[in-house]
Amino acid sequence: MRILFLLVVVALLLPPFAVAAEEPVAVIVPRDFAGRVPNAQNLALIFKRKKLTWDDGTRIQPVNLPADHAARRLFSQRILKSAPEAQTQYWNEMYFQGIYPPHVVASPEAMLRYVADTAGAIGYIPACKLDARVKAVLWLDANGTASATAPVVECGRE
Repeated sequence: MRILFLLVVVALLLPPFAVAAEEPVAVIVPRDFAGRVPNAQNLALIFKRKKLTWDDGTRIQPVNLPADHAARRLFSQRILKSAPEAQTQYWNEMYFQGIYPPHVVASPEAMLRYVADTAGAIGYIPACKLDARVKAVLWLDANGTASATAPVVECGRE
């Protein structure tokens, strides 16, 4: 009984991304995006709102998933080098400079719709949620390694 209790306690203490983070994350842009593909360093600048326009002058519209989503946690920790909840102070400071954090959508489906329909948008979704409405320009594996090459992903049916 004590072992079962300890297992439950350990499971509750694990961060929510510990299991789900094995699925790669696709960084997505509108299907007709023709600009230069951002690397991991540029993504950090974009999502910290320090790079505001694409090369053609279009305003960049970064968008996040909710802070507790596994893909957001992986993206934030690997690209922004901090957990989503640790970014509050940064955004409080930026707010006083008139700079707002990226828009947050409720789900991967909402992310797909927003990015597909918004000029200059960039976001990320779990790789298995990717569809033809958007274009993946970068991939993050479970270790957070960024690559322009799509990984082989085993997607189960939900």
